[in-house]
Amino acid sequence: MPTQIYWNRTHPLAVGLLVAIITTSLVQSATANWKAGVAKVNITPKKLIWMSGYGSRNRPAEGKLTDLWAKALVLEDATGERCVFVTLDLIGISRDLTVPIRNQLEQQYHLDPRQVVLLCSHTHTSPAVGENLRAMFSFDDVQQKLVDQYAATLQVEIPAVVGQALKNLASAELSWDIGQATFAVNRRNNREADVPDLRKNGLLKGPVDHDVPVLRVRQEGKTTAILFGYACHATVLSFYQWSGDYPGFAQIELEKSHPQAIALFWAGCGADQNPLPRRKVELAQEYGSRLAAAVDKVLANADSMQRIEGSLQTEFQEIDLKFDKLPSREEVEKLAKSTDKFEAGHGKQLMKQFERDGKLSPTYPYPVQSWRLGKRLIFVTLGGEVVVDFSLRLKRELAPESTWVAGYANDVMAYIPSRRVLLEGGYEGASSMRYYGQPSKWAASVEEDVVRTVVQQAQRLRQAN
Repeated sequence: MPTQIYWNRTHPLAVGLLVAIITTSLVQSATANWKAGVAKVNITPKKLIWMSGYGSRNRPAEGKLTDLWAKALVLEDATGERCVFVTLDLIGISRDLTVPIRNQLEQQYHLDPRQVVLLCSHTHTSPAVGENLRAMFSFDDVQQKLVDQYAATLQVEIPAVVGQALKNLASAELSWDIGQATFAVNRRNNREADVPDLRKNGLLKGPVDHDVPVLRVRQEGKTTAILFGYACHATVLSFYQWSGDYPGFAQIELEKSHPQAIALFWAGCGADQNPLPRRKVELAQEYGSRLAAAVDKVLANADSMQRIEGSLQTEFQEIDLKFDKLPSREEVEKLAKSTDKFEAGHGKQLMKQFERDGKLSPTYPYPVQSWRLGKRLIFVTLGGEVVVDFSLRLKRELAPESTWVAGYANDVMAYIPSRRVLLEGGYEGASSMRYYGQPSKWAASVEEDVVRTVVQQAQRLRQAN
């Protein structure tokens, strides 16, 4: 005869056992709702090719401080809907690379563009990649060939690492929370030399976003993936050694302290934020350690982390982001003949458009992507180098405690200034456009066009079952 248990609902032992059974059942149910798979591949260039990040560079890389990585995290809900985070230790990638990679992922793994996000850490000690920031550089044909070969390698390695993550899919428990790190400084409002004294006296100015969003994946009781972000330029280092900069060191620290996990970093809206002071390897290591410590503090407080339950919803679209007044062909031809190498590089990039299309486009196909993970968490990803005003505003408008906003996603084509920064001008608002080969600064509607699209996406995600 099977054993029978008769419950006395008032008996403490019975109540405790019942609670334990229900709790275990709920955890198992939540775990069963999701699957996750994670993988990584080393993308450090095998040859010493030209580095990106700074227009002052005048020679190729000379060595390696740390390896560079492409990492993929695949999440799948109970219905089979998937999303893929691909994080890259790169300055940025442009449409010449993202479009073929997305096409391959769709052909090979039936992943729609709305399901995949390509996230760059924006480290300034990484290689030049394809056409990204091409107007900034004047390297020779030999280096151009090496840069093109490296981009072609990424078109193979990135789909491959996604495929490996898909093979690794298994039941998972997902949870999230937000920590804090305070080394980012608004570079438009604080002179670099003054920062130590300003920080000491509590006098730093300008908007910042010090949130450190953290997503943890646990499988069979072990942490297997840690996805985290921070809104700050990866510009501590400017020498000629490959390096992930502070995000690379943060990932290294986390993978040391969680040896069965892969750590993946995404850059927030930090286009006007710098890690200050900087310029020393020790500082990059320090900021990486501080960021890793902020993540570990969240992970150590497991009881406060919010479990992701429910379904996955994804949205993606490209909007026609408007430029301001376009230059004439005559103006571009004059620019291309300038003795200033940056003006000349800018002009040559624009002439390519004239030769290809017969005109300059008045708009750019700007990528805006939003995901809802479970019932509450909204993950927004924006193309370009996005200033901090965007994340602060979107969190206010959507939900400060459950909205994450990444920049440098899918296509890094230019700086994306808020209306405030656009009107103030300066590097982020205007002059940086030439390094990206864009025809002019953005139109005054840039902020409203982007924010409106995100809000509409978020509304649809919340209405979906």
